[in-house]
Amino acid sequence: MTIYVSGLNDMPAAVRRFGIRHLVSVVQEEFQPPTPPEIAPARHHRCAVDDIVEPMRGHVLPGTDHVRDLVGFLATWDGESPLLVHCLAGVSRSTATAFLAHAMQTDDALLSAVALRRAAPYAWPNRRIIELADAILGMEGKLVYAGESMGAALCNKEPGQVAVLPVSK
Repeated sequence: MTIYVSGLNDMPAAVRRFGIRHLVSVVQEEFQPPTPPEIAPARHHRCAVDDIVEPMRGHVLPGTDHVRDLVGFLATWDGESPLLVHCLAGVSRSTATAFLAHAMQTDDALLSAVALRRAAPYAWPNRRIIELADAILGMEGKLVYAGESMGAALCNKEPGQVAVLPVSK
């Protein structure tokens, strides 16, 4: 099973290239894309939030309801068909969501953090999404600790780069 992570501009090509059947769009409302024809609408989850970690006027802070819905959608993913998560750039909201999806499949947050860093050295997961998911899943800080253990991004993301995050249970 595999989780792919991309930016918005690379999402349509990645859907076709990797045979994606589950899609998560973690991007503000004005950038929400139409569901690609290859994906059933019920398998496209939209989380319309901005990439912020504290309230900011005119922006949508990821909230408990957003992340609860995200966790609910990820819980319906069979872990076998390919999953693509995208945000605007493919660096923060999408990597936090991929990290969450991986941890939900493996039940090992540290393993998931290592796998994400290996797949996406440029990843800078949105800590607000991680903190809320940790609380919702009752992980008692394990997801937060693992996310923090990744440290800072090691490089910048190249245009067109798609992270490939294998998941093994």
